[in-house]
Amino acid sequence: MKNALLLGLCSALAACSSPPDQRADIVIENAQIIDMQTGAIAAKQSLAIRDGIIIKRSDKPLSNHYQSSTLIDAKGQYVMPGLWDMHVHFGGGDELIEENKQLLPLYLAYGVTTVRDAAADLSESVLSWREQVKQGQLVGPTIFTSGPKLEGKGSIWPGDLEVETTEEMHAAMDLLDSMDVDFIKITDSALTPELYLKAVKEVKKRGYQISGHIPFSLSVTDVSKAGLDAIEHMTYMLKAAAKNEADISAKVASKELSYRTALPIITAQFDEPTAIEKFTVLANNDTAVVPTLIGGKITAYIDEDNHQDDAYLDYLGRGLKATYQWRVDRANKDTPAQIKQRKERFVKTAQLLPIAQQAGVSIIAGTDAGFLNSYIYPGLSLHQELSIFTEYGLTPLQTLQAATLAGPKFLNKQQQYGALSEGKVADLILLSKNPLIDIRNTQTLKGVVSHSTFYDSNALERLKQQAKAFVASQP
Repeated sequence: MKNALLLGLCSALAACSSPPDQRADIVIENAQIIDMQTGAIAAKQSLAIRDGIIIKRSDKPLSNHYQSSTLIDAKGQYVMPGLWDMHVHFGGGDELIEENKQLLPLYLAYGVTTVRDAAADLSESVLSWREQVKQGQLVGPTIFTSGPKLEGKGSIWPGDLEVETTEEMHAAMDLLDSMDVDFIKITDSALTPELYLKAVKEVKKRGYQISGHIPFSLSVTDVSKAGLDAIEHMTYMLKAAAKNEADISAKVASKELSYRTALPIITAQFDEPTAIEKFTVLANNDTAVVPTLIGGKITAYIDEDNHQDDAYLDYLGRGLKATYQWRVDRANKDTPAQIKQRKERFVKTAQLLPIAQQAGVSIIAGTDAGFLNSYIYPGLSLHQELSIFTEYGLTPLQTLQAATLAGPKFLNKQQQYGALSEGKVADLILLSKNPLIDIRNTQTLKGVVSHSTFYDSNALERLKQQAKAFVASQP
């Protein structure tokens, strides 16, 4: 009997001392994991990550079961899915390719693990970066891209696929098919309303998600009914909320009004019951909105803050900074009355957030960061956007959902993203403070996991310093 007990004890000790029998790239222990659906926090959680995927989650330590090169003790930290910026741009011409490429690590440095490129004039480069990031050859966020967007002949935007006939529209979509784009974007600076609606319907027939601007000559709800999956920019929601939207659309169609001359009328005609009615239609049609409020705020108040002392400017190449000037120059020409109007319009637009949320519209976090859009800084601007969301009435949980769940939903990627559970992509951030208490705590980054690489605080700072060094090295 004594020998049997000794034998059992020896066997148990041998089992305890045996090396882990499974491989993981990263093991995280003692984490407080936030459930993005409910806001519940699970304590003392462990994750094992291999090849960019969560292969095991447990409420017990996993380091005894998984041999890994990186073991993270997340005691006292809050762990959640990485943030998504669902409206960014890379552009400015071939001479700015390298400056745009240098932005990619900056997104990770601010906890943004996924971006959706919403078109510009560097589509070939962006498509290449998408694959390089996927293969681990380039440091940066996961990229989803529209490729070049659909527009009319004589578009004001660079890099568009310009069409003016149904045949040209089909050819443009065939080209986008061949580029293997992730969604399709459409805008209206030169595209006729008739061809716009045809394009939206054709895109849906082809099985793509489509987002875009909305012609002011069309009603927002009519475009939603045609199949638009997401409205880019909250300004179009403000138009939908105007009591006389139909009259405004007719006057724009007859050229009695333009986009800019219609804006003060739209702001003055805001009507909350109309907003609720129209937003409910959007929700029923599964039309989401990407508010991009940070840009409107920056422009509205640029007379009070010209952003010349922003530390982030040290991370931006000279060419990209030069593209900011056109919006600044335009805003500086505004009269005192126009300055007052643009501030009122920003506030009124931001106040639509809780109305849209209550109506059931999916709100997707996006910033418009990149070239042309003055002082909307890659990575940092998403945190500023989220702060606006809570300032104007969304809860921290609703705001986090806009930055972690709504993006995957739009792209039909819910099976891979949005939760820290087994089988999901292991894009995640570690925070020292709870973002459910204060959304600004998304900026208390202690680490980022992206593509099976862990970036601690020092590594994140190095990404910023590398960007700074690149700018300093420019002739």
